[in-house]
Amino acid sequence: MEKEFIRVRSVKDILAFVTLIVGGSVLIMLPTAAGVNLAGFFLILTGLILAFILKSDYQDPQTGERYAKTELYFKQAMHAAVYSAIASKPEAVDLAEAEKGNALKLDVYYNKASGKAYLQLFEYVPHTYEPCSQVYEYDLERIQKLIR
Repeated sequence: MEKEFIRVRSVKDILAFVTLIVGGSVLIMLPTAAGVNLAGFFLILTGLILAFILKSDYQDPQTGERYAKTELYFKQAMHAAVYSAIASKPEAVDLAEAEKGNALKLDVYYNKASGKAYLQLFEYVPHTYEPCSQVYEYDLERIQKLIR
């Protein structure tokens, strides 16, 4: 299955940068000392930077559904075990071995509202992670232990 996800802004992201911009604007409008006005400018600047940078949700461009993402990292020695687990029985992934290395990355995209989840394994090739498996679709209940 060929599936791609793009990064989009979540409601939390929008709320964070709007709060900073509004808070900074209020500090500037108040008749206070120059230091408070300067702090207001920094809040506005921070809010504007976050507006351009912060994107924490993922969206399927074909369906428009939004997904959250969890990443799990494994040692290279776990390649065969993790690959076979995500291909047939994702609940068999050994989480005791997770976070003990960074040669493999398992991306878990999930949507609690629709109950869908997608898994894909990546292998570290110098300077980047390259996909080494296809994207597998499962019900959210089957991969519940992979979500942190």
